[in-house]
Amino acid sequence: MKTKRSKAKIRAGRRGLSVTASEPEQKLEILKPDAAGIDCGAQEHYIAVPPDRVRAGQPTVRCFSAFTEGLHAAVDWLKQCRVSTVAMESTGVYWIPLHQKLEEARIEVYLVNARHVRHVPGRKTDVQDSQWLRQLHRFGLLNASFRPDDIICRLRSLHRHRDNLVSSSASEIQHMQKALQEMNLHLHHAVSDITGLSGLRIIDAILAGECDPEKLVKLRDRRVSKSTPEQMKAALEGDCRPEHLFVLSQSLQAYRFYQARIEESDREIEPLLEKLAQQVEAASGNVNLDALGPSVLEGGSTTPEQLSQAKPASGPKSKRKRKPRANEPKIELADLLERICGIDLTQVVGLNVLNVLLIISEIGVDMSKWRSAKAFCSWLGLCPGNKISGGKVLDSRTRQVVNRVADALRLAAQLAGRTQTCLGIFYRRKQAHLGAPKATTATARKLACLIYQLLRNKRPYQEPDPVIYQLRLQKSAFTRLQKQAASLGYTLLPTALVPA
Repeated sequence: MKTKRSKAKIRAGRRGLSVTASEPEQKLEILKPDAAGIDCGAQEHYIAVPPDRVRAGQPTVRCFSAFTEGLHAAVDWLKQCRVSTVAMESTGVYWIPLHQKLEEARIEVYLVNARHVRHVPGRKTDVQDSQWLRQLHRFGLLNASFRPDDIICRLRSLHRHRDNLVSSSASEIQHMQKALQEMNLHLHHAVSDITGLSGLRIIDAILAGECDPEKLVKLRDRRVSKSTPEQMKAALEGDCRPEHLFVLSQSLQAYRFYQARIEESDREIEPLLEKLAQQVEAASGNVNLDALGPSVLEGGSTTPEQLSQAKPASGPKSKRKRKPRANEPKIELADLLERICGIDLTQVVGLNVLNVLLIISEIGVDMSKWRSAKAFCSWLGLCPGNKISGGKVLDSRTRQVVNRVADALRLAAQLAGRTQTCLGIFYRRKQAHLGAPKATTATARKLACLIYQLLRNKRPYQEPDPVIYQLRLQKSAFTRLQKQAASLGYTLLPTALVPA
């Protein structure tokens, strides 16, 4: 009588594989004997050190306060135990102060993803978490997350704060539109932007007590083309109720407050970008190091005289004269960003000054942190997933990654899809085949690979000819059709040779 074979054995037999009953025992090699593990929390941190680094009878796991005094005590204890490398989870923002103290003490820090260090089920305590991290780090089983340099971290904090201010400012614009709508004043339908020159002049006049549409229309700028004066007059006829005027006034004051804070943030970001540009030029040998002094190279403070004297060896470039767009910094940053990157990334389709500033503030310009462009795209979460079991692809969707650079590249991909460039052709081709979401991700991945190569090789961007790209696509389609016709026993002929 024949016995039924399992599906796994049948599948293994088809592939010419042999299913072994047991595997040889493999012993893990200790790669980091000086490793420690830290479980971070809001009020206290648990640190586990090797047992041979403490005296007999003393605990190998100690709890330290999250206050500054406790952080100093934790660093001193790690030095006393001769610990040279530690591993910690990226829990919220609780790890940042301790990470900075450990960096100052020249202790190597592995910031690991919590998903990669899941504990054995049924054993979940702070003490065991720290011991588990130390054990994994001891055998070299942990991969450190990306952590930029100190100056990039400072720039990132300022830029993220600026993004929060922009979001708050946008909320106040929506509040103003709602108040105008409740008064039946359709100003946001008559002008393209109520925070422009015409919109703000009209809102200020309404808050000053002017409700006559004919007088309000006279405040419009002559360049307003969305509506005619007659249409605007009809849109500005409404009921100016006191409660809605109060809400409008409060929202306008809040909007101007946030705009002033955004300008202050821009002024705070500019000298930091200047210092970063000087560090990049000093590393590449394009600046006079004597004019810089040791403060810039060591990350210290610089004087305005040093900033003005430290110029590139090739001489200053002329600044671009262009009116800033919505939410763009009022200061001129295009030349600074070009000096930092070594190339002009704004020449890439879909990228502007804000996108380039975000990329630099999040990842910097040192692309050697990633081994290849594929690894960079995987870190951004723009690559397909790879979940396979039993020889079947269970899931190939992209991972859920919270990454500001990936979000900016997705928006840039949608913008590039409206152009007549090669990226636009690629986006529309993928959109017709896979749909808009997947086309956006695929185009964003192309942009990520392009940015990686540009920053890695420091070569200027050259836009390919879309006509040549179209001919290449047509040639590929014709070759594919020829192969399909040959497999079916047919031959493709030009239309001129086909008999009528």
